[in-house]
Amino acid sequence: MEFRVLRYFLAAVREGSILGAARSLHVTQPTLSRQLRELEDELGQKLLIRSNRDVSLTPEGKLLRRRAEDVMEMIRRIESEFRAMGKDIHGDVHIGSSETDAMKLVARIMKEVHDEFPGIRYHIYSGKTEDVEEQVDRGMLDFGILIQPVDISKYNRICLPVKDVWGVIMRKDSPLAARKAIRYEDLCGLPLICSRQIPREGTGKSGYPEWFGRNFSKLNVIATYNLIYNAAQMVEEGIGYAVGLDRTVYTGPRSSLCFRPLTPKVESDLVIVWKKYQIFSTAADLFLSRLQERFSEGNLSAGTKASSAESPAVQIS
Repeated sequence: MEFRVLRYFLAAVREGSILGAARSLHVTQPTLSRQLRELEDELGQKLLIRSNRDVSLTPEGKLLRRRAEDVMEMIRRIESEFRAMGKDIHGDVHIGSSETDAMKLVARIMKEVHDEFPGIRYHIYSGKTEDVEEQVDRGMLDFGILIQPVDISKYNRICLPVKDVWGVIMRKDSPLAARKAIRYEDLCGLPLICSRQIPREGTGKSGYPEWFGRNFSKLNVIATYNLIYNAAQMVEEGIGYAVGLDRTVYTGPRSSLCFRPLTPKVESDLVIVWKKYQIFSTAADLFLSRLQERFSEGNLSAGTKASSAESPAVQIS
């Protein structure tokens, strides 16, 4: 069994079709189909259920997928370890992130890696979760930092050991600033500036639809935003109250703004994702190894656990 054929098999699983896999691998569809049938013949088992447009896995195919993923990960780790033995590593790492304070955790690793390998350059793309996810899918980004909930089943991922807290950003001279937390009733009638991640009624695609329930359409939303900086400028000018995440806007002593969390409390998990079976540059591969080392469960600081209920902290599925 050749390593190359295992890659072909996993590509077919990832893309869900022979045609899509052939395009991603830059081989012809007949060549890929022949290689996969030869793999089935070699193992003496049917691995794929083929239809006109897509493929699905037999029970034997699911077993091979798990084993092939283990092989791919082991090879990736071996290559990364040996590449890191040299001190002349250069290259680019492309990272996308929603606006989140958790970026600090990743930035620390970026600094450590750059101090050791100054030839590595980082390129940061900021956007809402859907934008970052799209860029990862298109192969424009190596990694994406996503705010849950989002479907991450199609990615490899690392769960970060922190959560983002939703709340309201307001002027310190606002009457609501006297409250420790903000209830739904407190926002009724107020001019709100909301993230575009807040769904229309019933879509359930943001971190806090349950908090607003079915009454979101009754609120006085005067503006929406995709990045919080400009929304904060609007709050400073007294236009309204921004619903957003804690620690994404400066609210210290020199600021006219403050943050108050929602009550009941609303939190969102955070994950770093990358495409399954991704072939990384040497620089990105090294960076991934450091992420995995730092955020493995055994290396989390005392009293801090991964935000996912799954174990281990680094989830690859």
